Amino acid sequence: MNIELKEITVRELADGYKDNAEDGVVGFGGKLDIRPPYQREFIYKDKQRDAVINTLTKEFPLNVMYWAVRDNGDFEIIDGQQRTISVCQFVEGDFSVKVGSFPENRGFHNLQDDEQEQILNYKLMVYLCSGTDSERLDWFRTINIAGEKLTEQELRNAVYAGSWVSDVKRYFSKTGCAAYGIGSDYLNGSPIRQDYLETAIKWISNDNIEQYMAEHQHDQNASALWIYFQSVITWVSATFTKKRKFMKGVDWGTLYNKYKDKKYDTKKIEKESVKLILDDDVTKKSGIYPYILTRDDKYLSIRAFTDAMKQKVYEKQEGNCVVCKKHFEISEMEADHITPWHEGGKTTEDNCQLLCKDDNRRKSGK
Repeated sequence: MNIELKEITVRELADGYKDNAEDGVVGFGGKLDIRPPYQREFIYKDKQRDAVINTLTKEFPLNVMYWAVRDNGDFEIIDGQQRTISVCQFVEGDFSVKVGSFPENRGFHNLQDDEQEQILNYKLMVYLCSGTDSERLDWFRTINIAGEKLTEQELRNAVYAGSWVSDVKRYFSKTGCAAYGIGSDYLNGSPIRQDYLETAIKWISNDNIEQYMAEHQHDQNASALWIYFQSVITWVSATFTKKRKFMKGVDWGTLYNKYKDKKYDTKKIEKESVKLILDDDVTKKSGIYPYILTRDDKYLSIRAFTDAMKQKVYEKQEGNCVVCKKHFEISEMEADHITPWHEGGKTTEDNCQLLCKDDNRRKSGK
């Protein structure tokens, strides 16, 4: 890994600045990719943006920024995108701030010549980073400590930049993107922070995100991932026909990968879903969906017996395990459903028995 500290001026940074909207943002004489097409949009609030300019006008130090060196000698920003865009937008005259002792906000072109020169000559410190994909990813994770932190997926996007990442943004990485349009009822997070993209790759790769991105880095398009994602959402909406708020965040892709070829009675599924929703013993409603497919009670987080219930049952049993009949302290025993929950047993005092830990373990393992 090669890391070089470089000093540049605002004048050099803003030279050739151009915001190409969907096609990205460039500066530094066209050699710096400020916001590659795969990166998130500008997210600084006015207060944060203005603070950057005030730092320059007061000649206070601005946090160091990090650029990746591309194979062709150009650069792309890894950390410092929001600060860079704030500086360039101000020099371009896109907004005004309160400068010096003047009571009103002023834009760059309303400043005196010496004030403009002071800003243009302000020196920025930049680390230029080059190396293998794994080296850069490790380094970017290490330095991602200030400002608007990059998410894990944004870091991956930077490391595996290429035609595939550039294309995938139009599906997954913008507010109101196509993935949000069909998947917002089923996924948590924000497209702009790459949550949708990370989830989709996690599903299709069986949680081998970096391997998948490395393999597809130079693909000309990301249509395979987009088609897969559409298939997952179509399967979910066809299998669980009524949308509910706790569908968000379910590991739908993993369920799709395993159960997509099975046939289900959707009316029966909806009826069971309603029954489970109304069951007070089911404390994790989002677990209803994987439970219906897997029949594993762990997804439902069945309500536990309260300490008061356990104490009453302990007294009734006189501290004896109902299986081995030996006496134990209550802390050495575990509450168990007499009639199992999946057979209709409820988490009530009259359906509770206390077993020693060994017997309860043996019973649960049958």
